[in-house]
Parts: sequence; C-alpha cells; structure tokens
Amino acid sequence: MKRWSIILLTVVCALALVAPAVQAEVDFAGEQITWIIPFKVGGGSDVWSRLYAPFFQKYLPGNPIVAVKNMPGGGSITGGNYFQTRVRGDDGLTVFGSSGSTSFPYLLGNSKVKYDFAQYHIVFASPTGGVAYINPDLGIKSAAGLKGYTKELAYASQGATSLDIVPLLAFDMLGLNVKAIFGYKGRGGGRVAFEQGEVNIDYLTSTAYIKNVRPLVKQGLAVPLMTWGVLDDDGNIVRDPIEPDLPCFPEVYEMIHGKKPSGQAWNAWKAFMIAGFGVQKAMWLPEKTKPEVVAAYRAAAGKVIADPEFQTVVEKSLGGYPQVAGEKARKAFDQVLSVSKEDKAWVIKWIKDKYGVEVK
Repeated sequence: MKRWSIILLTVVCALALVAPAVQAEVDFAGEQITWIIPFKVGGGSDVWSRLYAPFFQKYLPGNPIVAVKNMPGGGSITGGNYFQTRVRGDDGLTVFGSSGSTSFPYLLGNSKVKYDFAQYHIVFASPTGGVAYINPDLGIKSAAGLKGYTKELAYASQGATSLDIVPLLAFDMLGLNVKAIFGYKGRGGGRVAFEQGEVNIDYLTSTAYIKNVRPLVKQGLAVPLMTWGVLDDDGNIVRDPIEPDLPCFPEVYEMIHGKKPSGQAWNAWKAFMIAGFGVQKAMWLPEKTKPEVVAAYRAAAGKVIADPEFQTVVEKSLGGYPQVAGEKARKAFDQVLSVSKEDKAWVIKWIKDKYGVEVK
C-alpha cells in the first residue's frame, strides 16, 4: 500500500503544477454543488459520496458547498436519466455519482436507460475488489481444487443482470456447475445463506470479506478461492493487494484451462468486472462542461486523494484501494466503453440461454 501511496502522490504533484492556472479561471465561491446520487440515503453510494463531499468543499476553487441529492429509483436508472435529460449546464454546479449498478444496465442496453457515460467527463473513481470463497466441507483446499470439479454448487444471487454477472460468468468460464438461486437482496443475504449452509460458494466485496469472512476462514468455516483482481496502470487485471496470496480470476482460468482467457466471454467479463469493481463508483460532469471546469474538478480530486486525512478515510472505509482521478480514471472506464456490440450481444444471449432472463 505504501508503494501505491507514493505513486499517487507523484501523480497529485503533477496535477498540482497546473492547479494555480485552473483556479485563476474557475471560482465556485458562494456556489452550491449538487451531487446527484441515484440511491437512497444510507446506502453504499450515499455513504461514499458523503465521505468525499467535505474534501471537495475544501479543494474546489472558492470552497463551495457540496450537497448530496439522493434520487433513488429503478436501480439507479431514475437518477441517471435525470442527469442525462435535465442537467444541461456547463458550469460544473451539478455532478453525478454512479455505481456498478448504474453501469450494468447501460452496458446491457436496458431500454429504460437514457444516460450515456460516453458523453460525460469522469472526475475520479473508487475501485473495490471481490473475493470468492467456498464451503470447506466440499474438500476443496484452494482454487487448484476447482479443476475437474463437477459436483453441483449453489450460489445465492441477486439476479442474472445484477452485479452477479461477474461471479456467475466467472464460474461458468471455469467450467463449474453452479446453480444460481435468485431472490437474495444484497451480498449480505448471500453471506448469511452461506453461513447457514443454504449455499456453498459465495463472494463478497473486499471490505465486507475482511470484516465477515476472514473470521470464518480462521475458524475453518470458509476457504478463500480467488479474487476478481484489480487494474494496474496498464489496464491489466492483476492480484488484489488486499489478498495478495490469492490468485486473481485470470490466473485461475489459466490454471484450469492451460491458457490465458480470451474470446467473447473474456471480453464481456472484463468489461463488467471493471465497471463493477475496477471503477465501481465514480463522479461525472455533464457533456458540455467547460474544459477549465473539468480541469478544476480533476485537480481538486487529485488534492483530495493526497490529503492525509482522506487517506485515513480510504484505509478505514474504502478498503485501502488507491482512488483514481482524471486521465487514469478515464483510461480505466474507456475499457468499459470499448467493449464491442458483438461482445455485449454475446453476454445478453448467455444470460438468456443460461438463466432464461431476457434483457429489455
């Protein structure tokens, strides 16, 4: 983590060199920034935005008030559509906060989605990770034990078009016989089902895993298998520093199949993994935002990330993952936007064929 902090500070120093010029052109003094969060008060995205808001108040030119406006509905589609259709300004006084739950309907071509991330300016993104684990009664000691394993496994799922696309597609690509039991609300419900023996394979985001599953591992009640991985600076998926001794999914795929992952399944999985984990939550500015305003926001984000007090927040509440700002965030999300129509069509067909769920 120290090495990542040094890298982040180097990036921030570079951003700081242009900050004086940016601040000379942009001044939010006396203004209020409205940050639209398309989820209810108290949810993960709401908490995330409120962790960031006071730091943006500190570092945006003129120290404006940053007010979070919750706009839940439609699994975040309502708030996203409002941002697309009603926010037209170029002054940066309204920003949008997305989550993986916002990105997935967009990627799947949900007919209700009106928002278009390709039009927006990303300010920063907050990554997270995911850890898959299994019941020790199955006799599997590590990911290596998945090779050739044919018995049915049970997984508690929120739905075939939810964030569970990432684990479900990963399990399928590994050749596992996993029965998805739909209807669970949140990964917390899945974890409880795992602890009660209703299912025998599960995953949690890294922060939830550390809190809830590491104790189970120590008690011999769960076996960690793999992480989904994290993005490195070159856009490759590598081992998650939260669990550096665990292989990431691409490593497990190669372990089982004897070759690196490729093809449409891999292209789709990687796009959804980045959208759901690599840049799980992000702040966006509207399409017509003035370039100097975009630059001011990105410079402020760099300063937020470098703030020692904020770094403590990252360690405590955001899993310790380095936050990404400006061009680095844009480059990461570009991998989501660049997934081809053919690969999107493939995953939509896979969902229908595998689970009988049609994306509309």
